[in-house]
Parts: sequence; structure tokens; C-alpha cells
Amino acid sequence: MFTGIIEEIGKVERIQKDSRNCKLSIKASKILTDIHLGDSIAVNGICLTVTHFNHQSFTVDVMNETWSRTALTLLKHGSEVNLERALSVNGRLGGHVVTGHIDGTGKISSIKKDDNAVWYQINTQKEILDLIVEKGSITIDGISLTVAKVSKVNFSVSVIPHTWEQTILKSKQVGSTVNLENDILGKYVQKLMDNSPKSEISKELLYQNGF
Repeated sequence: MFTGIIEEIGKVERIQKDSRNCKLSIKASKILTDIHLGDSIAVNGICLTVTHFNHQSFTVDVMNETWSRTALTLLKHGSEVNLERALSVNGRLGGHVVTGHIDGTGKISSIKKDDNAVWYQINTQKEILDLIVEKGSITIDGISLTVAKVSKVNFSVSVIPHTWEQTILKSKQVGSTVNLENDILGKYVQKLMDNSPKSEISKELLYQNGF
């Protein structure tokens, strides 16, 4: 489990891909001070397992399905990535509950700056938009953000200067693809609603009975 609070920006050193999986080697510093084999690291919001590390970098395995369903396919040597270690038992939940299981991707359709924030508008598929609510949480490339607006085709977030400066959002442009994870609470609510028997009470019935 993660919080969506990025600890540092890493840099891709090596990409090794074969027919079964892919290995990513990522240069880092802060997270290497407390890292172990088998640890979970969120790389651009994707939960990956550490298979090797040294004093300069760490390596993770990526299954082909994960590779093909996320924006990892766009990475190349030198690409910057958001990094976060899994939440410790005594750690603070500074953002919101993030699983590291990506629901899909989105494409940045607009970037606007004002005095206090940078606004990003992101287009994505209906299945993701259906679980987004205004003032709710969304994870973008591993970053916990609050939804400002949502429509039938896109949603918008407002990013404060600190978050913008400490993450790879500052390097994104219109047209950039990002990883998205819906709030897990919204997924559970949707599951409960899907499994609940449909009520025979409708808006029309309430109206006919004076409500």
C-alpha cells in the first residue's frame, strides 16, 4: 500500500525486455537508504518488486501485461519516474490509500498555470471517469491529487507548486500519457452497487406519490 506522496524522482538507467517480462533498472538515492530485496516500490504509480539493488540503483521486474497496459511502454533510457516506497506500519498516510494497481491511462489535454497552481485536464475512458467524483482522490503517475472538476470526457486537477516541483508533472506536456488509479473506496462502492438487488423505487414513482 502507498500514499501517493512521491519521495523522489528516479531516472531509468536500463530497460531489458524479452518475450516474458521486462527488467527496469532505476537510478535513485533517497529510497536506497532503506531498501531490501522483495520490497514494493511504486514506479509512476505501479507497484513493482525489487529484485536487485546497489548503492546507486535498483531493479524491478515488470510483467508483459503490466508493461502493455500502462504508460511504462513510453519509458526510455534517461526517463524520469516518480518513486515511493510502500507505507510502513508506523508511517503517515499523507495522501490517500493507493494500491499501485493501475486502472488505465489518460492523456493530458490542457495545462494552465495561475499564481498558485498548475491545472491539468486529462482525457480518459468512461470506466475510469465513472468512478471519479469532484473533491475526491485520484492517483496520477503515483501522485495523490484532488479532483477539481469532472465531465463525461475528462477531469481536472489543481497541482500546488511544491507537488509540481517535486514530481515529474513539471516535465509533462499536452498530449503526454499518464497512469491513473481510481480511489479504492470508489471501487468498493461500485462493487456493492453492482451486486445489490435493483430497487423498484424510481424517480417517477416518488413523484406520483407526492415526494
